[in-house]
Amino acid sequence: MGDRPRYRRVLLKLSGEALMGSQSFGIDEKVVAAVAGELTEVHALGVEIAVVVGGGNIIRGVAASHRGLDRVTGDNMGMLATVINALALQDALEKRSVPTRVQTAIEIREVAEPVIRRRAIRHLEKGRIVIFAAGTGNPFFTTDSAAALRANEIGAEVLLKATRVDGVYTADPRKDPRATLLSHVTFQQVLEDDLRIMDAAAISLCRENNLPIVIFNLGDRGNILRVVAGEAVGSTVTRDRIGG
Repeated sequence: MGDRPRYRRVLLKLSGEALMGSQSFGIDEKVVAAVAGELTEVHALGVEIAVVVGGGNIIRGVAASHRGLDRVTGDNMGMLATVINALALQDALEKRSVPTRVQTAIEIREVAEPVIRRRAIRHLEKGRIVIFAAGTGNPFFTTDSAAALRANEIGAEVLLKATRVDGVYTADPRKDPRATLLSHVTFQQVLEDDLRIMDAAAISLCRENNLPIVIFNLGDRGNILRVVAGEAVGSTVTRDRIGG
């Protein structure tokens, strides 16, 4: 691994489910601490880091609506759940002396700043990690869409999606033993083959702005640092085929 990272500014999409570890609900402090530790290592390289957190470890609006809750109400509850996760990650980072700011798409000024693009960029330039919470601030939009939106707004060079699998497969590896890992796919292939790595709105936004996505397993310690350093980890999604 070289001393110079491949990327200067990145956005990490961190699912709420990733933060609950092996639990069935809530926040696993050990997982949060591990993520904070990795981000601290990346931050020490001088990389500007933004994070978008999900809230699925607490509540998912779609799932709640299937149980009879109004969809808009469920999504609003989900946005509040992302704020809880963002504050947990902020606490873990600041215990490691990493300056951090949480910005929320819905106003909760007592605990976080509102999302202001220029302020977020200024925080990044000053070496602060910015954690974006509350999605886009609107129901019916996923935190994947929020990640694509924020990454483009701040001029990130890559969107990193941390998941529980090693990358993009030809099929669900948990169901099909013949499924193979794809090291590289195009945005068009993701949409045409319905690979479901992110929702279609997020994929389309990244394709329109030529923002690459790297999908990797958060469970493998050090993967965030490896991706930022430019190592071939997980799957990369780009507009064009490699060599094409």
